[in-house]
Amino acid sequence: MPDLSHIAAIAFDLDGTLVDSAPDISHALNTALGSAGLRSFDLCTARAWIGDGPDVLIARALSEQGIATASAELKSRLRRDFDVATLAAPLKYGTVYGGIAELIAGLRGVLPMVVITNKPTALARAVLEAAQLLRFMAGVHGADTAALRKPDPAMLLAAAARWGLPASCVLMVGDGPADVQAADAAGCPCALVAWGYGSDSVPAHLNPWRVETPKQLLHSLITQTPCRQRTFNDRGAHDAHRR
Repeated sequence: MPDLSHIAAIAFDLDGTLVDSAPDISHALNTALGSAGLRSFDLCTARAWIGDGPDVLIARALSEQGIATASAELKSRLRRDFDVATLAAPLKYGTVYGGIAELIAGLRGVLPMVVITNKPTALARAVLEAAQLLRFMAGVHGADTAALRKPDPAMLLAAAARWGLPASCVLMVGDGPADVQAADAAGCPCALVAWGYGSDSVPAHLNPWRVETPKQLLHSLITQTPCRQRTFNDRGAHDAHRR
C-alpha cells in the first residue's frame, strides 16, 4: 500500500468505479441504434466498450457492424437518442456497487470528493443523482469535449487547481487504463479498483495501487493519519448518538 498521508482530496471515476452502469449504457446504446434501424449488442459486448464516453462507444458499435465512416448526421442522431435514453433512466437497470455508499459516507467531512468521468457532465450528474451520491460530491467534471477525455489529465488538474492543491495530493480512484494513465500524466497517485470493467487491461509498467474492496480503500484512507482517524471516529460517535 502506498503512503497516503499526504492525500487531501479524492477524484472518483464513475462508470465501473462507483456504479455498475453497464446495463444502463447498453440499454441507451441499443435504444439509439434501434431507432436508426441498426443492430443492437448484448451486454457483455457493450461492457467491453465502456470507458471512453458515448461518442467512442457509438463509434465502436458502428464499426462493429461495418459502418466505419458514418455521416455526421447519423452520429449526431445516435448521440442525441443515447442522451435522451440515459436521462430518462439514468440507473434503472444498473446499481451502486456494494460498499460504495459506506465508502462515500465514511469519507464525508474527512476528504473532499469529486467525480471525473468521460461521461458528459449532464449525464454523469443524472446518474449520480439516481445513485444518491451527487450530494456528497464537491463537483462533477465530465468530458463535454473530446479534448477533455481521460487519459488526458486536464480534468484532474482542473479539480486540483480548484482546491488549490498540487496534483500529487489528489488520489484518482478508477477501474481502467484511462484513469491510471490520466493520473500518471497529472502526477496523481492512483487506486485501481478490482470490481470495475477494465482493471485487467492496465499496462503493467504504470503499477497503480490495486484495491480489492471499497472497505479496504476506506480503511486505508482513514487510518493513514491520526487526524483523519480522529475526525472519522468523532463524527461516527456523533452520528451514533444522534441515532
